[in-house]
Amino acid sequence: MNIYLVVILCLIIVDWLLETFVAVLNLRNLSPQLPPEFSGLYEPSRYKKSQEYLKESTGFSLFKNAVFTAVVVIFILAGGFNFVDVFVRGFKQGPVVSGLFFAAILMLGFQFFNLPFAAYRTFVIEEKYGFNKTTIKTFILDIIKSLILGALIAGTAFSVVLWFFGKVGRLAWIYCWLVIAGFELFLVFVAPVVILPLFNKFIPLEEGPLKTAIEEYARREKFALGGIFKMDASRRSAKSNAFFTGFGRYRRIALFDTLIEKHAPDELVSVIAHEVGHYKKKHIIKGIALSILTSGFMFFLLSFFIENPGLFKAFKMENLSIYASLFFFTFLYSPINLILSIFGNSLSRKHEYEADSFAVKTHNKPEDFIRALKKLSVDNLSNLNPHPLKVFLHYSHPPVLKRIQAIRKIN
Repeated sequence: MNIYLVVILCLIIVDWLLETFVAVLNLRNLSPQLPPEFSGLYEPSRYKKSQEYLKESTGFSLFKNAVFTAVVVIFILAGGFNFVDVFVRGFKQGPVVSGLFFAAILMLGFQFFNLPFAAYRTFVIEEKYGFNKTTIKTFILDIIKSLILGALIAGTAFSVVLWFFGKVGRLAWIYCWLVIAGFELFLVFVAPVVILPLFNKFIPLEEGPLKTAIEEYARREKFALGGIFKMDASRRSAKSNAFFTGFGRYRRIALFDTLIEKHAPDELVSVIAHEVGHYKKKHIIKGIALSILTSGFMFFLLSFFIENPGLFKAFKMENLSIYASLFFFTFLYSPINLILSIFGNSLSRKHEYEADSFAVKTHNKPEDFIRALKKLSVDNLSNLNPHPLKVFLHYSHPPVLKRIQAIRKIN
């Protein structure tokens, strides 16, 4: 049997088994006992509801992952990739156009497969637990917008990679890396003002105590803002959040309207101070740098598997191509991606602690910050006791109880 096929099938199955094992551990770690830290804030009935939400969401994800894993394995063994490749080659276009057709068919196939799962999660599970505000119209429009953006952004990047590997040869990975890195930086500036407004409305925060308090904090910390905006998150979900995005004059803070409705000004300023902390501590720049280095490493490894005969034989391919190489490589890259994501999540959790510390030291209202974190957890039905392995593998933020403990230790 082809060694590449054996390795790829093992990687797919091991990944599924690992995700299932972690999910089961996470469910078994649930405790009916409300943590004392949340006494008086988390009603017993709502705490029970949060655990039911986790159980149902996890069960649904396990079912989806099992189906997806089975479909991928069957598709590989049945020569599905070759069928798509033969079809696109029938149009007798160049390698770049054929590659775009090949990628488009596979991506559309995935979207079609994922559609009923996404609809069930949104309109059944999220609806059942009081989160869903998305209409069918918005749901469909979001899919259409995402597909168009994906075609423009991912299609452009994919074309560039195909062209360089087709024309430059062995050192093409360096050119691809540099171009894609530049593309990523470009999107960092463009996304806040072009892409995000396609999905949500960003309205300048109205005059009042909240805006005044945020502006005073920003002036005190010498943090120039491109704007403070309220985002109409409530048109899709009742969940709350806030985020900081952009650089220079495009730098802006966005607050979900659901967040503003449920928090006092000092609590919200604490949340803003946390986001400012990420900027002051250069976490955003570090994250971008890590992403660029990771993509460089990925392109370097990819260069060894371009049009590899053994790899193509594993997928029952009749013809070699650069575009199919990119897809097949993702299967081999998955364990490396897992290791890198573990490292990235660990670094992210460290950055979250640092941003929390910055918020407490600069705003000097730790109890307001803690109250904000608690409210966010209650409103979003967050899991207060995730299993350590779940946190290690997947959490980009520390569990809320760990964050609260760390905040109380800050002098």
